[in-house]
Amino acid sequence: MERLLIEGGARLDGELRASGAKNSASIMLPAALLADDPVTISNVPHLRDITTMIELLGSMGVEVVIDEKMNVEIHANSIKRFTAPYDLVKTMRASFTVLGPLLAHYGHAEVSLPGGCAIGPRPVDQHLRGLEALGARIEMEDGYVKARVDGRLKGARVYFDISTVGGTEHIMMAATLADGETVLENCAREPEIVDLADCLNAMGAIVEGAGTETITINGVDSLKGCTHRVIADRVETGTYLIAAAATGGRGN
Repeated sequence: MERLLIEGGARLDGELRASGAKNSASIMLPAALLADDPVTISNVPHLRDITTMIELLGSMGVEVVIDEKMNVEIHANSIKRFTAPYDLVKTMRASFTVLGPLLAHYGHAEVSLPGGCAIGPRPVDQHLRGLEALGARIEMEDGYVKARVDGRLKGARVYFDISTVGGTEHIMMAATLADGETVLENCAREPEIVDLADCLNAMGAIVEGAGTETITINGVDSLKGCTHRVIADRVETGTYLIAAAATGGRGN
């Protein structure tokens, strides 16, 4: 499509349902790897990144059931492999965040770096430093991160050098099954982080302070299944509201 032709002057009125937030749904799918029981995520948007994450879970043997309304049910206890290959991780950086849940729940994981064997600073360095602070042993080999921990991860104080949404979410997930208290400082404050914390708490985690610069997680022995509805996409919602306001209309 080379152009869009819009004939204005019409008042926009009506009621519609905003799609679920992609950035929220895409992090809740790997979060389900923490649970011993099935986790159901509803209001999941039908987007390529979501499909990629579901394919990644499936490649590890995780049973994923999707209905016609895009309710996604994840059975992490069916997992058979603990490797996330480059051909999937390269297409969606958020898929790297399966590392923390796999490590916290199963004690080991092997996940491709989003950029493969790129030399120099990596976009996931904040993630790796956080996991190491929790006691993970991390090695790099042929563009893959190989992580292990003896027993459980250990609670720690983690300071992010930069405010990172993915890093905040990643370490918050891993810390839910750590032994003791974890304090994350200089956290990102996006609403998707609050939504993830709500989902984790519904699974039995103890996460406080999401949405502020300091998040505290008290680790638990195990997490259960839950049903959680993804928040609405704020960009899509805002676009509809602005369109209605700009045309003198009314929208719900």
